[in-house]
Amino acid sequence: MEAIGVIIIVLLYLILLGGIITVAVLYMLTLSRALKKCKPENQLMPPANIWLLFIPLFNLVWIFFVVIKVSDSLKLEFESRGMAEDHDFSKGLGIGYAACNAAGIIPIVGVLASIAGLVMWIIYWVKIKGFSSQLDSIKTGSEDILDL
Repeated sequence: MEAIGVIIIVLLYLILLGGIITVAVLYMLTLSRALKKCKPENQLMPPANIWLLFIPLFNLVWIFFVVIKVSDSLKLEFESRGMAEDHDFSKGLGIGYAACNAAGIIPIVGVLASIAGLVMWIIYWVKIKGFSSQLDSIKTGSEDILDL
């Protein structure tokens, strides 16, 4: 009977781990695709560098670089397409989520920080997806010429 319990716990753990990895891949795909929609001169980070977030512990620091570079790249891209907007393209939200994520390793306080970080992460993800969708709908100058 104990063996069955252990097998069930291991299977549940593997399912949970698989779900976490799937969500992480989808998140990183969103960030990578958003960067790929920016012209190369506006990409402040190669889209492939997003995947460095899979490196444990390193990701606690690297996420700060990622959210800053993605937000700044989006800002540059929107400006170059003549759609400059008066906000930070979720840079502050991304830094907040990254800070809460890093604070999650602190005993006791980490639980509250992790909950706040999870909420901010979801909002950040949705906002970056929204900016990416806006880039799909904005024509660049070269596409306008082709429409003539």
